[in-house]
Amino acid sequence: MNRPGKRSSLLMAQCVSALAVFLGCPAPAQETPQTLARELLREMIETDTTGEHGDTTPLANALAARFRQAGFPAEDVQVLGPQSRHRNLVVRLRGSSRARPILVISHLDVVEAKPEDWTVPPFKLTEKDGWLYGRGTQDIKGEAAAEAASFIQLKQEGIVPKRDFILALTTGEEGATFYNGIDWLLNNRRELIDAEYCLNGDGGGPESERGRPVFRAFQASEKVYYNFALTVTDPGGHSSLPHPGTAIQVLARGVARLDDQQPAARLDDTTRTFFSRMAAIEHGEAAALMAKAAQGDTNAMAALSKDPEWNAKLRTTWVTTLIQGGHATNALPQRATAIVNCRMLPCDDILDIQRQLTNALAEPRIEVRLMGKPRPSPASPLREDVLAAVERSTEAIWPGCPVVPTMENGATDGASLRRAGIPTYGIGGIPVDRDDVRAHGKDERIRVKDFEAGVKAFALLLRDLAAQER
Repeated sequence: MNRPGKRSSLLMAQCVSALAVFLGCPAPAQETPQTLARELLREMIETDTTGEHGDTTPLANALAARFRQAGFPAEDVQVLGPQSRHRNLVVRLRGSSRARPILVISHLDVVEAKPEDWTVPPFKLTEKDGWLYGRGTQDIKGEAAAEAASFIQLKQEGIVPKRDFILALTTGEEGATFYNGIDWLLNNRRELIDAEYCLNGDGGGPESERGRPVFRAFQASEKVYYNFALTVTDPGGHSSLPHPGTAIQVLARGVARLDDQQPAARLDDTTRTFFSRMAAIEHGEAAALMAKAAQGDTNAMAALSKDPEWNAKLRTTWVTTLIQGGHATNALPQRATAIVNCRMLPCDDILDIQRQLTNALAEPRIEVRLMGKPRPSPASPLREDVLAAVERSTEAIWPGCPVVPTMENGATDGASLRRAGIPTYGIGGIPVDRDDVRAHGKDERIRVKDFEAGVKAFALLLRDLAAQER
């Protein structure tokens, strides 16, 4: 891959200049993407799409009507799913060639929000002191609104991309619904979303400090998670006759050792590039350590591992999250169990991690069982054309803001797409302050100006890609 630093600065300047012209020239007699996106965001926030008591189908139907009104043929706007509740919306914007499409995704479902915990109604879009409050503003209806607005705007302006664009707004990403929309589409209607690659609004994005973007993450990979069940059994007995090596004691000794032993640090193209570019953003010792780590310095990696954020970028992690044992207050325990949650690097093998975990426990009496089946999700290649387009739109909106390829420590629907052979890139565009991440929390919010900037950023990115042959 050619590194971004070798790209012609003249070409970059020309592209940024052309994109900047668009910012001040919305099409005559058309809503701006920002105005339309604000309308869409209100409709999204004020439709309860929680898995517990909400439903994505009414929202999918309402959005589908908007797309049809904008001129999309009925056959290119589909609301579908295995049942009538919690359906998905798939929209296709036809292009001028047979090149494989570009897929754009976000999810419509949100986590539960209890009104008594919030200072504003969670299912009402509330503007207050320059902020937009509501469940899903950060995760991830803000991005979904930006994506939908850009698709509608392209259609209304008569712009025909060089290839088909597909928008999939799905359900089940948050896990509270009875199925996952992306998985269902891949298994049942793959032809609707099959693509050369995917842009995921639920990943990456600008990280800010006090409202100023420091860098924009370009997510090219993410960890997948597994759970291991650790079990110790014992004949037990009366508590008046204790003996060494009860089920609880054996399990406790084993899990205590896990804190001191972790899988080895490893870098791939994404994380190596991440630390290399972050070295130019961070300051002091952290910057120096990142530069050395990017070169494979194991001492630098060990030093960075003291910070949980950087440790998670460097290695597969495991941690005990649940523990149970015993059956009566006056009896020796006959069984003790623990759950170890493992967040795995794309380049690691889960069966090898299981062997490492067993060795680290160093207790032959602990049975280690993988819960579920292996489901690896490989890292997506750092495509120069996609990265360059993200850089151009970023420079047009936030001059001087670097784009940094990254691996997500959590998990998104992108893992399923990568597993299915569709490279996926997290390109979220709405800045969020590092110290104000409220996704899944109370009083979830985004800044008005950041939402508008994110809408512009995605509109520019989509127009850029629309003009590309490949």
